[in-house]
Amino acid sequence: MPVMTMRDALNLALKEELARDSSVFLMGEEVAEYQGAYKVTRGLLEEFGPKRVIDTPITELGFAGLGVGAAMAGLRPIIEFMTFNFSILATDQIINSAAKMRYMSGGQFKIPIVFRGPGGSAYQVSSQHSQALESWYAYFPGLKVVMPSTPADAKGLLKSAIRDDDPVIFIEQERMYGMKGEVPEDDDFTIPLGVGEVKREGTDATIIARSLMVPTALQAAEQLEKEGISCEVIDPRTIRPLDINLIIESIKKTNRAVVAEESHPFASVGAEISAEIAERAFDYLDAPVKRVSGADVPMPYAKNLEQLVIPDVAHIVAAVKEVAYV
Repeated sequence: MPVMTMRDALNLALKEELARDSSVFLMGEEVAEYQGAYKVTRGLLEEFGPKRVIDTPITELGFAGLGVGAAMAGLRPIIEFMTFNFSILATDQIINSAAKMRYMSGGQFKIPIVFRGPGGSAYQVSSQHSQALESWYAYFPGLKVVMPSTPADAKGLLKSAIRDDDPVIFIEQERMYGMKGEVPEDDDFTIPLGVGEVKREGTDATIIARSLMVPTALQAAEQLEKEGISCEVIDPRTIRPLDINLIIESIKKTNRAVVAEESHPFASVGAEISAEIAERAFDYLDAPVKRVSGADVPMPYAKNLEQLVIPDVAHIVAAVKEVAYV
């Protein structure tokens, strides 16, 4: 299989789906002439033209609403936010229209729309541009929330999201666009939404991680292996629907759980996973569930302070040792 960056895997998925289905189109700020703020949409305007790759004004609420209307009319829009921080301006359309329209119309409307773009911590862009919003969107019934951690997952999950008949929030970690991995060349390679994956098998503790925290957790697991602690690393890949059964089966084997995320700890996805573990696998736990989260503060601009806010390998290693009573 060819090796490519996360950015190129996403670009390939977009290219293949635009070619496969004429009802698919892409819309957002700088996606066309500028080739995408992070070059994920590079080359698509030249291949598919300005009617299917559309630059928009800086009006997130407006073009998100246009996308919802297009989905109601039978098209399959892909709405790119330059950063998911800007999606805050479009939440009325995402939450009150896209998420609820199928229910409120008694099933008369499908809303096959993808809202995608970079989210989570970036590099020194401070408080208003480094936020993890996945728990916010996962809270609302009607939305699916996807967070890939590898180039292959990015391609397979994005293709599934575009083909899905429900609205999908697809969050790409901004720091991961340059990360490389093997990606299947198959034009029909997809990964079902709602199916997690064991990224590394182990016997002593389960680390549940997503997005940027997956490679961090894998590095931590490698370090712990040298110290005689075997860690299983689970990537849910889809936050909603959540593959909780995969997580529970792992904990039944390892009897210990660490949930790693870069988002704030209060009311987070990690809090939900921890609660579900306590409800479903309490009798299998040999230690309380341990959470590793970003600091509960707005993201600072200064690089040294930014590094203190985001969990790293050392944080995860310490958490695993705590639940393993080492």
